Amino acid sequence: MWGLLLAVTALAPSVGLSLGAPSASVLGLAPGSTLAPHSSLTQPSTKANETSEQHVRLRVIKKKKVIVKKRKKLRQPGPSVTARPLVTTSPGKTLTLPEKQEPGCPPLGLESLRVSDSQLEASSSQSYGLGPHRGRLNIQSGLEDGDLYDGAWCAEQQDTEPWLQVDAKNPVRFSGIVTQGRNSVWRYDWVTSYKVQFSNDSQTWWKSRNHSSGMDMVFPANSDPETPVLNLLPEPQVARFIRLLPQTWFQKGAPCLRAEILACPVSDPNDLFPEAHTLGSADSLDFRHHNYKAMRKLMKQVNEQCPNITRIYSIGKSHQGLKLYVMEMSDQPGEHELGEPEVRYVAGMHGNEALGRELLLLLMQFLCHEFLRGNPRVTRLLTETRIHLLPSMNPDGYEIAYHRGSELVGWAEGRWTHQGIDLNHNFADLNTPLWYAEDDGLVPHTVPNHHLPLPTYYTLPNATVAPETWAVIKWMKRIPFVLSANLHGGELVVSYPFDMTRTPWAARELTPTPDDAVFRWLSTVYAGTNRVMQDTDRRPCHSQDFSLHGNVINGADWHTVPGSMNDFSYLHTNCFEVTVELSCDKFPHEKELPQEWENNKDALLTYLEQVRMGIAGVVRDKDTELGIADAVIAVEGINHDVTTAWGGDYWRLLTPGDYVVAASAEGYHTVKQHCQVTFEEGPVPCNFLLTKTPKQRLRELLAAGAKLPPDLRRKLERLRGQKN
Repeated sequence: MWGLLLAVTALAPSVGLSLGAPSASVLGLAPGSTLAPHSSLTQPSTKANETSEQHVRLRVIKKKKVIVKKRKKLRQPGPSVTARPLVTTSPGKTLTLPEKQEPGCPPLGLESLRVSDSQLEASSSQSYGLGPHRGRLNIQSGLEDGDLYDGAWCAEQQDTEPWLQVDAKNPVRFSGIVTQGRNSVWRYDWVTSYKVQFSNDSQTWWKSRNHSSGMDMVFPANSDPETPVLNLLPEPQVARFIRLLPQTWFQKGAPCLRAEILACPVSDPNDLFPEAHTLGSADSLDFRHHNYKAMRKLMKQVNEQCPNITRIYSIGKSHQGLKLYVMEMSDQPGEHELGEPEVRYVAGMHGNEALGRELLLLLMQFLCHEFLRGNPRVTRLLTETRIHLLPSMNPDGYEIAYHRGSELVGWAEGRWTHQGIDLNHNFADLNTPLWYAEDDGLVPHTVPNHHLPLPTYYTLPNATVAPETWAVIKWMKRIPFVLSANLHGGELVVSYPFDMTRTPWAARELTPTPDDAVFRWLSTVYAGTNRVMQDTDRRPCHSQDFSLHGNVINGADWHTVPGSMNDFSYLHTNCFEVTVELSCDKFPHEKELPQEWENNKDALLTYLEQVRMGIAGVVRDKDTELGIADAVIAVEGINHDVTTAWGGDYWRLLTPGDYVVAASAEGYHTVKQHCQVTFEEGPVPCNFLLTKTPKQRLRELLAAGAKLPPDLRRKLERLRGQKN
């Protein structure tokens, strides 16, 4: 422990100081910063531009007695870290309380990949997988250290002057830096302090300096590998290049970091540099992040602007009591029209994956505006389809992430619900009982291959099922959804069921559904119309290059996810659902939302239109011509059936081909017919008329209290006698 305590006890709560460490201002660190707990402070070096013996006046308290002493060295207790000299303030400087600073400039784009690999350089690298191109905020490593996809930039151990350099390509106004340590399953590496340099030609450099002392500014960095730490420059600097120079790092580790640079564009009146690519959209929409209150307000505005095609309803509440709002969009909102399919988009299952939330808010605005303009594509979509948009399945988690902000939320904060539940692992595991039944030869005659019931354990009072999960399950049962997509973030890929591996405990394994062709079609449609996924020059987000396989993957072949919403939707309802990973950046800055909308707009619309593929029709009673609810539609060669809605209408997604389709219902004779699905747009009509069995007719007569003919009554009595 320190022998003496700094007399800043009363000031600590207001400036974020801890009693065991000197303040940022005393040590010449950036205003608004705190000292990383694991950094070590050594006596300044004797370089020409530094003072060899800096004195710091400290007001200390010892046994309630105030003393003023001079110390030449400040050392933090515990094991020292690998360190380079830190610069302290000059003698006589007093402690000043920094004002809270907010990041005024957007990110340059290391995390979102707008900054290319060629714009990143370093003094050295331990390996290619730890090269400067890996020094991006929130980048994730693979399971194996030392491969091509490691989790940070790391300088060589013998590099005495390590640095990471970013070329903005044009002069910009640098305002701040966000850093993290190395993402790794096996190692602990992070930088605890660094300096910053700037240049316009990468040859001549100047440093960020402390205003009060005139000395080089030393910024405190990280105290763990994952928590992002923001440092604002004491004065923004206009330059083209920026360098981060690690000064100290974790004792047993190496100088490793991931970073994002905050920078604003500056005018170039002489056109000396090529014009930078601007992020924008021609659509007049509300491109910003919306917290719960702002989301409700926006949805209400859309409803008021387009009252004839919109309806807002809630499917339940979160653990904290926030409503799970849905925007319904159709020419007849509020009712299921016979023959009109129901589709849904769900976003915000993980609260920190904010892009999907904003895309759905943008989509509802766009559909409203374009319908009013008479856009034929949108008009047809809304007249032939009933669309449901749930922008925030986990509003509690989102509020946590929103409070932290897009650059500081990190990789996981806000992912879980307020109860700490990952909603994508919280649905009932219906895969296991189905596969056991299949192995025993019980499917489909004894155990159905569709609409599997909830396990008993899942419905017990003490079952760990989030209220958000229950709300979505009841929603699924209430509306006959046909098609859905679950919008996530952090990658660029579309994954499809099954999400859970069939082999128990297998981390990954190709596990297709009986409708694998349909799911691959749906996934390819979204990936093929997403601008970024189709960019052949883009680099992988993290540790897998999904572009090698068309940016689609079987979920279980990526990583197993027991209890996923996709698998549950397929096995418990008629709905086919995929997961869309929208962007490398889970929580992109508001400035990037217009471009993200353009990247995904056509894909969102085209995917909704896929509900028209396959066959559709109505199953009716031949005598009454009334629709038959819960009739089973079976396709030969595909071991997964769907059922009709309460009006007898159904939709069966199929890829082009010839199919033998059977319709059956309790009390009716099964009817089969050939249905040909072509590449023409629109579902192929495939209607059925079912005839009641004699047994069913008899039941209905008896139920109606009708008198039976004497010969039939005697025959029934004989049959009962034989049975007894």
